[in-house]
Amino acid sequence: MSEVTPRATVLFVDDEENILKALQRLTMDEAVDTEIANSGEAALQKLVTMKNVALIVSDQRMPDMNGAEFLQKSQKLAPDAIRMLLTGYSDISAAADAINKGGASRYLNKPWNDDDLLQTLRGALETWKLSHENKRLQAIIHAQNEELRQWNDNLKNRVIQQTTAIRKKADDLNEALLHLKQNYHGMISAFSSLVEMRGHRIQQHAHNVAELASNAAREYGLMPEEVEIIRIAALLHDIGEIGIPEKMLAIDPENMTPDDFQLYSQHPVRAQMAIDSIIDLRPAGLLIRHHHENINGSGFPDRLAGEQIPIGARILAYADQLDRTVSSYGITAEQALVRVELGLGIKLDPALQRVFRKISSYAYFVMPEIDPDATVELELRPDELRKGMLLTRDISSGTGLLLLNKGVVLDTGKIEAIQRYYKIDPPSHGVLALVRKQEQR
Repeated sequence: MSEVTPRATVLFVDDEENILKALQRLTMDEAVDTEIANSGEAALQKLVTMKNVALIVSDQRMPDMNGAEFLQKSQKLAPDAIRMLLTGYSDISAAADAINKGGASRYLNKPWNDDDLLQTLRGALETWKLSHENKRLQAIIHAQNEELRQWNDNLKNRVIQQTTAIRKKADDLNEALLHLKQNYHGMISAFSSLVEMRGHRIQQHAHNVAELASNAAREYGLMPEEVEIIRIAALLHDIGEIGIPEKMLAIDPENMTPDDFQLYSQHPVRAQMAIDSIIDLRPAGLLIRHHHENINGSGFPDRLAGEQIPIGARILAYADQLDRTVSSYGITAEQALVRVELGLGIKLDPALQRVFRKISSYAYFVMPEIDPDATVELELRPDELRKGMLLTRDISSGTGLLLLNKGVVLDTGKIEAIQRYYKIDPPSHGVLALVRKQEQR
């Protein structure tokens, strides 16, 4: 900094000659040029020709022009200088004027302590040097920015072309990512459908459990990414049952022979292994592995207990039990809750009772009463479907694959999916939905 910052000048102003000499002696060994003036008017005249004025120290009590007045006038002649008021009087009003009007940074008392005063002066000089250097650097930056602006102007067309190309690549990448995401969710649905194709006993089960578990996880307060993992785990939780004879799966595990139970108890591990090669499915695989663990430690495959069981697996187990009870006994969700709650503290986590009590009331669709004056239930072709229509029956493909559950309100994406599936694997019937009478053709 010393190579680029000019030598600083300090101006002392006081009507007492001995004070000025004392100040000169105090600063004689400092790397500054010292100037003195015995009045405000004399000091103003000097400032007209002085350069690099870093610091002005003025006495307050001087004839004709006091220190505060002088400092105020000095601002026009030395705007960058740091100003200080030197006074031997406890004059708060004068100090306030010097600070508020004269731009003084502080006031100093007479008599002063040489060491304290010298440190104060040095600090002020260092501040001025830093300010001067900052302005110099700002000037350099401004010049460089101007040069860069001109250079950029010359390259504007090229930059626009490059930006357009980058934007195109970004759009292509986003589209590719969207396709990957769609394929990922399609793959999960396909895996889930493979299980549901095995028989009527488990049709809709995975989708019902996914709906129950997702709602329960949200109500429990889990983060959206955790809810999504639980939803995926619910859709795939029975994938390990592929290969187990259907007649064996129709038997309650408690009534299986030891050999049959040994085979059946392997399905959570088999499910985890089946999807483990897909990195994004590994968190869901862990929940699937443990969804048959019991809260008291009597479950399988690892006999975990309590909070050793991941919360997602505990939610999945509760949802699985609830839906199996509803479908097995043909009862309402409220009735099924009474049955599954017999397993609280044994199979299921009691902390989840409140959650499932709250969400189960709207988890299973109940056909609304049809207002004959406003709506009518119709069987429609896929090309007759419109947004907002409500499905009154499950939609299955020609080979029995469940496509959508009853109670779903159609949107553009669902309508396009129905139309696509009807071309691939058309059933022998149309789509049953509630239609407002004014929408009838």
